[in-house]
Amino acid sequence: MVAVAGKVAVVTGGARGLGAALVDELLMRGVRTVHSTARTPHSDTRPAVVTHVLDVRSQDSVEALARSVPDARIVFNNAGIFVPEPLLTGDFGNAQDAFDVNVFGPLRVARAFAPVLRSNGGGAVVNMLSVMSWLAGGGAYGASKAAAWSTTNSLRVELESQNTHVVGVHAGFIDTDMAAGITMDKLSPAVAARLIVDGLEADADEVLTDEATIQAKAALAGPAAGLTLTL
Repeated sequence: MVAVAGKVAVVTGGARGLGAALVDELLMRGVRTVHSTARTPHSDTRPAVVTHVLDVRSQDSVEALARSVPDARIVFNNAGIFVPEPLLTGDFGNAQDAFDVNVFGPLRVARAFAPVLRSNGGGAVVNMLSVMSWLAGGGAYGASKAAAWSTTNSLRVELESQNTHVVGVHAGFIDTDMAAGITMDKLSPAVAARLIVDGLEADADEVLTDEATIQAKAALAGPAAGLTLTL
């Protein structure tokens, strides 16, 4: 079991939205230190929070973060961007950005922190995915999250030997700035954070945060035509 109390954790994209809720949840559960990152400088006056500037698109930035947190035991890959543009007609550069941030960003972080976690006896990597990993119609965002799901599953296999557990989190829409323009039902960041840490501490491989996500996962056994979302 990966208990968070007394551990050192890293939360990418920790300045707002779900990331900020994860920082709050971890503090409530007794982590020793939370290292919270954002693309621009941010502040947090709580003694147990250390803030960092991180660009997950930059190998140098990711490696510098890993060097600065040599006692990390839990890494939350939460940073991401929402690019729902159509794959055929949307801006190709935006699609590339979606994959660079949502797929290669978490992979860069996992690669940089894997030796750190191994040297500390193991730990956990938690990747924030989406119900849109399994639904057609999400454009570049959904495609990138599907790739991130596959990456997460492979990382779980590769990191098992060093006692590092990998958790994939699938959620519907969470009430954050990223989903501000979406009118569907949304989960509160605080509830999502609680469920995510519950799953981590229960050694779950996947955390499904809401009924829509549970239903989408179950529907994977059926025809692909039924797995379509219209934004």
